[in-house]
Amino acid sequence: MNTWKLWTNLLAVAAFGALLVFALQFMVKQDAEPPRASYIVQGTSLEDVRAAVLDVNGIVKRELGIINAVAALLCEDGVAALREDVRITQVTADGSVEVSGPVLDTFYPTQVGADELHGQGIDGSGVTVAVLDTGIWNHGWLIDTPYRGHRLRAQYDATSHRSGDDDDDDDDRDYDNDIGDANGHGSHITSILASSARTEQGRFNGVAPGVDLVAVKAFDANGMGTYSDVIGALDWIVNNRKRYDIEVLNLSFSAAVRSHYWEDPLNQAVMVAWEKGIVVVASAGNLGPAPMSVGVPGNIPYVITVGAMTDNFTPEDSNDDVLAAFSSAGPTHDGFLKPEVVAPGGHMLGLMPADSRIAVEYPGFQEPRYQEYYEMSGTSQATAVVSGVVALMLQEDRRLKPDDVKCRLLASARAARRDDGSLAFSVFQQGAGLIDAVAAVDSKEKKCANRGMNVRQDVSGKKHYVGPARQDPTTGEFYLVKPHNKHRESDEHYAHWDGSYTSGDPFFWRTGFVWNDSFLWNDSFLWNDTFLWNDSYLWNDSFLWNDSFLWNDGFLWNDGFFWSSGAFISGSGDAETAGINVWVERE
Repeated sequence: MNTWKLWTNLLAVAAFGALLVFALQFMVKQDAEPPRASYIVQGTSLEDVRAAVLDVNGIVKRELGIINAVAALLCEDGVAALREDVRITQVTADGSVEVSGPVLDTFYPTQVGADELHGQGIDGSGVTVAVLDTGIWNHGWLIDTPYRGHRLRAQYDATSHRSGDDDDDDDDRDYDNDIGDANGHGSHITSILASSARTEQGRFNGVAPGVDLVAVKAFDANGMGTYSDVIGALDWIVNNRKRYDIEVLNLSFSAAVRSHYWEDPLNQAVMVAWEKGIVVVASAGNLGPAPMSVGVPGNIPYVITVGAMTDNFTPEDSNDDVLAAFSSAGPTHDGFLKPEVVAPGGHMLGLMPADSRIAVEYPGFQEPRYQEYYEMSGTSQATAVVSGVVALMLQEDRRLKPDDVKCRLLASARAARRDDGSLAFSVFQQGAGLIDAVAAVDSKEKKCANRGMNVRQDVSGKKHYVGPARQDPTTGEFYLVKPHNKHRESDEHYAHWDGSYTSGDPFFWRTGFVWNDSFLWNDSFLWNDTFLWNDSYLWNDSFLWNDSFLWNDGFLWNDGFFWSSGAFISGSGDAETAGINVWVERE
């Protein structure tokens, strides 16, 4: 018995010893595993590159489809093997890849004060912005936040009626690439609004890098779509606003005006979005500097309509900033002051796929130091800046309603003034002035926008409105009138403008107008039974149009006209098509 116990003990010791030796050998083996470093691996196709990296036990960190490459962690033996692999064209140390270089400073977050808010932790986190455009590129700086990872909550393609989101059990993430952005415009807009890229100094490229996104596509690979596609996209956004917590809607396109604002079906859909609590930010259009050139849906009195200014290629010197010549000017055909604000919109850097239509057609606008960046100009880009600032405002105060956001954004804007204090640009050109993100977030203003109007009754067709702008029949100058009540105008004229454009003498974007009872922003007149809109009403010399301009069924619109922010419409009815292809030279 004692011998049995002895042998048992000896076997136990031996087993323990063997286990210890195995463990030590394993630990030594683990400690001896060669270190890995980050490399860019390129090949003839993305699929071959991924397979080759996995064959050498490499770890794929991210896909770089723009150059048929992946970023991967590799040991030295793996690197050597890949350089002999016929599927691989190049293996380069991550830190020395010339095509990626340092992250560029986009400057516009600093120009509007967003960078100061970023330093306070206000980056748009918790706010969802829907971008209705040409789609989105599956690029990390677009679909990921700086801190929380994936932020693309959903995508919808109105051209094919397909949708997908992170909650779908069958969503394998490849769906992101299926929708994509073959045109490039939507990715560029999203980059300005939300890029999470940071410079070496820590400055973000995007105005609201922490936002969540919903990408809604209404234009195809050629940048073409239909009126019904855009309205269908708006319908999907409104119906899914609660599911994805959509609070802001960016509309960086603009169509020519063909009717009163409330008669246009696209405008009707946008007004429903505003009524349902979504802050809509729309571009004024790129048909400036002509007056009355603001398009659809920017001519809707309720929404925030954005014009563009430019820094004259001197982003660190604000003394030579000017209104962009292409920026559309008001008033609208229904007499409203538009645009309400302006934002940076000249030579704007943003991310765009190198094989997208715009990038291919305009290769000269690719940033040579970092080939994923492209320059574009337009009120489309300025609109994205404002949408980002709106997201910052909502993060700071989630109780704000659309009218509240608009009020504070306008009240905090800075009008461009010359040294003598006079306006450098008319109120019909710059609205309240250049947006100020810090002042907008700090503002406590209330009830200073969309006064005297009811969007619900407007949508239902019960009431429609006209703004305070008029045109002098003798001089042709535009001016504003102060309403005594909802039905009559006073004889007081002010804010005259002859429709001309000039950069003027050096000026500064200074504190803007005080919106008080003597200068009502978007205060309106009510067209009711005492003043009917009908086919027989003639716009006389006392209003915006002269005697030759008659709104009636016989008014002839030509077969084609441009969407001023980059889309083209032709035909009529359901067959109307739109595209985002009109190019604006950088300014």
